[in-house]
Amino acid sequence: MITVYRHPLSGHCHRVELFLSLIGRACTLVDVDLAGGAQKAPDFLARNPFGAVPVIDDDGVAIADSNAILVYLALKYADEAWYPRDPDGAAAVQRWLSVAAGEVARGPAAARLIAVFGAKLDPDQARMFAARLFSVMEPYLAQRSFLVGGGPTIADIACYSYIAHAPEGGVSLDPFPNIRAWLARIEALPGFVAMRASPVAAG
Repeated sequence: MITVYRHPLSGHCHRVELFLSLIGRACTLVDVDLAGGAQKAPDFLARNPFGAVPVIDDDGVAIADSNAILVYLALKYADEAWYPRDPDGAAAVQRWLSVAAGEVARGPAAARLIAVFGAKLDPDQARMFAARLFSVMEPYLAQRSFLVGGGPTIADIACYSYIAHAPEGGVSLDPFPNIRAWLARIEALPGFVAMRASPVAAG
C-alpha cells in the first residue's frame, strides 16, 4: 500500500492523489501538520530532507517532489500512455513538468499561496506570470485536447491542480475558454478526484 504524506490544500499533493486515483491505485493519506512544523521532525526529514510535502512511501521506498512522484508512479504502475517512452514523447512530457515547476509555480500557484496562506510574495508579479502562462496555453490548447499527444499524460496532471484553482488566487479563467475546456476534459476522466476548495473560495 502506498502512503501519501500531504496537506489537503496543496496542489502539489493533489497531483499525486489525482494520478493515483486515475490509475486505480489505492493509497493511505496522511495529513502533515505544516503549521505545527511536523515537516521538520526527524522522522519526516528522514523521508524528505527538504521538509516538504508531498512524500510517498511505497513499501519502504520514499519518493519526494510531486513531479518525481508522478514519474515514479507512471513508470511503475501506469499504462505507458501516461508517460511515453519514446524520446519525443518523453521530452514533450518533461517540458510540461518543467512548466509546472516553473511558470505554474510562479504564476497561479504563487497567487493562490498569497491568498490562501498569506505567503509574503508579490501578488502583482504572480498574476503577471499567470497571465503570461495562460496567454501561451490558450492558443496551444485550441489545437489539441491534452498537452501531449491525443490523450492525458502526467503533463496534464502536473499542471491541472493550480490552474484549476487559479481563481482562489484572484486569477480569472473566464477569458480562457480553451484552458477551461481542457480542465473539464481532465475532470471528466474516470477516477477524477477534486482538490478541496480553500476557505478563500468557500468564502
